[in-house]
Amino acid sequence: MAEEHHGGGASPVLRVEAESSSEQRVASSRGAMSREDCVEGIRSALKHPTVRFLREEMEKAGCQVWPRLIQAATCSTAGGYASREGIKVCCNHMRLQDEINQVIIHELIHAYDDCVTKNMNWRNCAHHACSEIRANHLSGDCHYKRELLRGFMKIRGHEQDCVKRRALMSVKTNPYCSEAASKDAIEAVWNICYNDTRPFDRAP
Repeated sequence: MAEEHHGGGASPVLRVEAESSSEQRVASSRGAMSREDCVEGIRSALKHPTVRFLREEMEKAGCQVWPRLIQAATCSTAGGYASREGIKVCCNHMRLQDEINQVIIHELIHAYDDCVTKNMNWRNCAHHACSEIRANHLSGDCHYKRELLRGFMKIRGHEQDCVKRRALMSVKTNPYCSEAASKDAIEAVWNICYNDTRPFDRAP
């Protein structure tokens, strides 16, 4: 999901967000953990091996990893990332530690792309599509167990179908990208972006 934000005199910022819990069995704040538990869950997520690896790779690449890069919030989606603003975890959608981990991993991939990709432009549908493909593919969002919990029972080819579906759900909410443009962008960049596994290609 992308939202345009205007700050005092600053240029517009597109917030790129993880897909909401609309595909999950509980798509509301009912049953969500308390804010206190969510904040503690974020602290725990910082110890997750994949989260630590991504933060370390960002630092090695010279990316800014400031203390409040990841913040707890109340919002309409599962989480989000915006340039110069960082990552938000929407506590009113979080029920499990695994969900917090997944949101942070997904959004850290967006943050990594935003930093290391030359001339990254979130208004550009192809740029946005590429980052969504990478985030959904590399974060594990489309693991078959998660797909089964969402009610998608297909086994053969499920991962690529899931990545395309979830990428489209995000890109088409970008105010600069119609649904048709989003589909075209995903198809245009699919091969190169799906096979771009940075920085995990350097994982030990």
